[in-house]
Amino acid sequence: MAAHTQKNNKPGKAAGKESQPLIIAKTPAEEQRLKLERLMRNPDKLAPIPDRPKEWNPRAPPEFVRDVMGSSAGAGSGEFHVYRHLRRREYQRQDFLDKMAGKFDKDLEYLDKVELNKEAADERTAKRRKKREKLKRKKLLAKKAKLESKNKKEGDAEESSDSSEEEKDEEGEREADDDAEAPSFIMGKK
Repeated sequence: MAAHTQKNNKPGKAAGKESQPLIIAKTPAEEQRLKLERLMRNPDKLAPIPDRPKEWNPRAPPEFVRDVMGSSAGAGSGEFHVYRHLRRREYQRQDFLDKMAGKFDKDLEYLDKVELNKEAADERTAKRRKKREKLKRKKLLAKKAKLESKNKKEGDAEESSDSSEEEKDEEGEREADDDAEAPSFIMGKK
């Protein structure tokens, strides 16, 4: 009876898992979709992330060569193939070293270029900052001049009144407040 409750009536299959129909991907997009669906069936399971392929490195040259190739007339015909293989491997090693030196030079050149670009950007930023500060100072001076001219006009009109001394004291306090509110670089102080 237990065999009837299992899927496909196979005694070796577990009852909890459903068998999925075999789908053959016809396009790369469909293959990717199938892989994503398989991953999303169990979102708690970690997705396999392959390691980066290691960069090819030539085998280091031997420290001690026991069978040195000679130029004697008694060399057999099989020695040529051994010599050819050793020569090809040495050329590969030299090409690799040349490529690594070129890559190192390009990296240094790139870092120098980045540094020059950063310095140029800093110079432009400093120049623009100086220009902004100059405009702020001009605006502040214009505002002060406007307040002073307004106060002089008011002072001339109210000169006969007794309250002119009080206004001058208030004006001095306003200027002191303005100086306190303005940053030191605007006022020319260090």
